[in-house]
Amino acid sequence: MQPNPMINYEEFLRRMRNPDIADVELRDYVLIVPGRGGLDFDVRPNPATVTMTAEDTELENALAIGNGFARLRRRLRFFRNVDRHPDRPVLVDEGDSWHQFPFLIEDVIDKLTPHYNIWSLSAAGATLEEMTSGKPRRGGFEFLKELRRKKPSVAAFLFSGAGNDIIGEHPGTKEPMLADLLRDFNGNTNDIDGHINAGEVNTRIAELSLGYTRILRLIREEPGLENLPIIFHGYDYPFPYPFGSDDPRSPSYAENDQWLGRAFAARDIDDRHLRRNILIRLIDQLYQMLHSLRDAPGQKHVHVVDCRGALPDVTDWNDEIHGTSEGFEEVGRRFAAVLGTALSQS
Repeated sequence: MQPNPMINYEEFLRRMRNPDIADVELRDYVLIVPGRGGLDFDVRPNPATVTMTAEDTELENALAIGNGFARLRRRLRFFRNVDRHPDRPVLVDEGDSWHQFPFLIEDVIDKLTPHYNIWSLSAAGATLEEMTSGKPRRGGFEFLKELRRKKPSVAAFLFSGAGNDIIGEHPGTKEPMLADLLRDFNGNTNDIDGHINAGEVNTRIAELSLGYTRILRLIREEPGLENLPIIFHGYDYPFPYPFGSDDPRSPSYAENDQWLGRAFAARDIDDRHLRRNILIRLIDQLYQMLHSLRDAPGQKHVHVVDCRGALPDVTDWNDEIHGTSEGFEEVGRRFAAVLGTALSQS
């Protein structure tokens, strides 16, 4: 295979701003590097394929232009698609790296883009707390402000949260969030519940429930959005690294055991099946919470995409918590099915 030709920084920017150039065609021209946390990625020009003068480098660093490239390209693609496909439903999405994984992986939103016009607010590394707590931006939380702006045309709101709050990195300590949900190994590889800190899990789930409830309340209190379909999702059951001696995963943007494996290792939980069974139990609890919100008395037009079993093999995963582009195909199909039902009922 012929190596990609070198391009200069001006050409790099031109290609980045062109929504007709697919992300896959740009992969060799970007580097994905860790940002402030293990799920927060920065996009930078690849010095092996992009020539930059000292002035270019200073400009790129000063503007932190790489951080916004993924969102910029999605915004440009939205306007292009609205112009070319005005009859497609308009979706607003907010969320984490399952909705926004820059360039290297075709994520959920990438799989839905050929069928919907999507105004995307998602960012790798975003936590539910950041999106729903603290002082909102002027004019309101970003997702609510954008739903107001798109109110005449928006057909549904997609939200992806909770992943970083459970399996991301603590913003202060940089330790895995999973660590506090575990207990030290007690010698019994069949004892799933004995290795789970139930009190901490219940506290974390309760906090997530409050965040999701706040999202629902804010949207339903907005005139004109009382019946807007709202789409939540959980995650699939991950495989902590290493899952066997032939585990093929080796992401360029993170340590192999960045989010899960090292948390288990710190608790001396080495059995791979026990590790995965613990995560299955935690993921199931997340779904129980989401389903309880969906089914609450008086609640309507709330839908949950069940992603469990969509990525059944370790080879379906690019790292410990993100599927490969091929693996996300089934996740995308499940989203499309739920969206089809939700839009037909609204």
